[in-house]
Amino acid sequence: MNPISKIISVALFALAAATVADAHEGEDHGKNKIGPVKKEQKAWGIAGDAKSVKRTVILIMADTMRFTPDSIDVKQGDTVKLVIKNTGGVMHELVIGTKQELDEHAALMVKFPNMEHDEPYMAHVAPGKTGEIIWTFNKPGDFDFACLIAGHYQAGMVGKIKVVAAKGDGHAHKH
Repeated sequence: MNPISKIISVALFALAAATVADAHEGEDHGKNKIGPVKKEQKAWGIAGDAKSVKRTVILIMADTMRFTPDSIDVKQGDTVKLVIKNTGGVMHELVIGTKQELDEHAALMVKFPNMEHDEPYMAHVAPGKTGEIIWTFNKPGDFDFACLIAGHYQAGMVGKIKVVAAKGDGHAHKH
């Protein structure tokens, strides 16, 4: 590992550790967190509101280490409710991101398998349960989703999200 990579990975670990520690300071550990969702713009969009949902997509996670469907097409600007069903016998999760972000996060998950997840673009779903993510895809592009539980990502538990640019957004148009 070159010195720059080492510095970056140490910084990422410190950031992850600080984030996990901060998230639990004097907080009620009840499962039903009530309160505003953290809205942070990401390359793949921003947390959405239930009242803005334009479409619901049901995704199945199975112990075959696959998502069904494993690709979704979305129009830029649409708020989508992803209903994530775990039909397997082990914990699975769905995390949306860029390939690079998911690769980095997956590497951390191998080192720290009990890392807490609490971002609006992630859903941790126990066997036989259903989770959901409400996300506004406000940026066009090709993004990914994956189960980052150690071994699952490496086994190919990944999918694709294509966000098609909205018309009239200033990009060149065919004449």
